[in-house]
Amino acid sequence: MPVTRLLYPLYQLGNPQLRIFRPNWFLTLMRPGKEQPPDTVQFRIPMEMTKYDIKNYLEKIYNVPVGAVRTRIQFGSNKKRDYRSQKVKKPDYKVAYVQLAQSQTFNFPDIFPEKDQTPEEGSMEETQEKFMKDEQQRQKLDPRRGGVTEWFGL
Repeated sequence: MPVTRLLYPLYQLGNPQLRIFRPNWFLTLMRPGKEQPPDTVQFRIPMEMTKYDIKNYLEKIYNVPVGAVRTRIQFGSNKKRDYRSQKVKKPDYKVAYVQLAQSQTFNFPDIFPEKDQTPEEGSMEETQEKFMKDEQQRQKLDPRRGGVTEWFGL
C-alpha cells in the first residue's frame, strides 16, 4: 500500500485550549497572466483545498475579508523527452481567484523597484558606463577605409 500524505492532523492527548493548530496547506500568490479586476487576487493552491478552506484560511489567519472564491484546475502540459522519447507530464495544480469584500483593492507588490538611472560620481556603474562609451568609440569603423574592419590589412 503506498504511503499517502495525511490531510488532517492526528489526534493528540492534552488540553485542546493550549494546542496550536497550524495549517497543513499554503497558498502561493501568483501574478495573473491576463488583466484582473482590482479586487481580485490569484493564488496557486493544493488540489485538496476547497473554496471554503481558502475562505477560512484567509479570514482566520490573515484577517482578510473575502467576498467570493472561484477555483479551476490547471492541467499540466505533456512534453516529450528528447533522449528516450518518453512522455513526461507536469503535475496538475489548482488556481483560486479570490474576490475581496467591502470594495477593497489589491495591488501586486513591486519587489524590484526601478533605481534612478544617474550613477554617482566614482561608482562602479559610472566606471562601467564610461568604459562602454570608450569601447563603442574605439570600435567605430573608419570612414576612410571604406567599411573594411581595422584588423584586415590593406
